[in-house]
Amino acid sequence: MLILQRRKGESLCIGEDIKLTVSEIGSDWVKLAIDAPKEVSILRSELREAALENQEASKNFSSRLLEKLMKEKSL
Repeated sequence: MLILQRRKGESLCIGEDIKLTVSEIGSDWVKLAIDAPKEVSILRSELREAALENQEASKNFSSRLLEKLMKEKSL
């Protein structure tokens, strides 16, 4: 892990096409502006973790249970 110190208004670049700029700083938070191509996925870490957990849960979801739920919903 690389740790850098930046002040408000300062930036850092990742590769050729991603730029992070510190736009605001609070007492216990920081607001970042991210300039990246549209095809680059940007997610907060807690959302990414939740998405991975949902994918794992869906792998273990029984197709029979899904069919049963679909039938109940259509009633």
